[in-house]
Amino acid sequence: QVHLVESGGGSVQPGGSLRLSCTASGYIDTTYSMGWFRQAPGNEREGVATLYGGGRRTYIASSVRGRFTISRDNAKNTLYLQMNNLKSEDTAVYFCAADSDEWAVSNMRAKYWGQGTQVTVSS
Repeated sequence: QVHLVESGGGSVQPGGSLRLSCTASGYIDTTYSMGWFRQAPGNEREGVATLYGGGRRTYIASSVRGRFTISRDNAKNTLYLQMNNLKSEDTAVYFCAADSDEWAVSNMRAKYWGQGTQVTVSS
C-alpha cells in the first residue's frame, strides 16, 4: 500500500529553477527504482530521470542533462528533481513513479504513480 505525492511545481521564467519533491507514504524499499516523467499538452509522456534500485545507476534524459538532477533521501522517503535553467519546452505535468522492477519504471509501467504537479515556464 503505497501512495506517491508530488509537490514543488509552479510557474517560473525561463532560466529559473524549481525543485520537485515526491514523497511516498508506505514503505518503499531502497532497492526500488524511482523516476520522474513528464507530459506536455499534445505530447507523449516521456522519461526525465530515473534513479535505479540501490542508487547505483542514474538515467537523465538528454534533453535535460546538465540542467536537472535526480536524488533521493531514503530517511524521508522522498525523491527530488532539481531543475535549473528551465526552458519553455520543460513546461509539462511532472509525475513520479516507483517500482521494484527497473524495467517497469523505465518503460512507464511502474506500479506506483503520483498525481502529477504542473510546471510552467514562460516569460
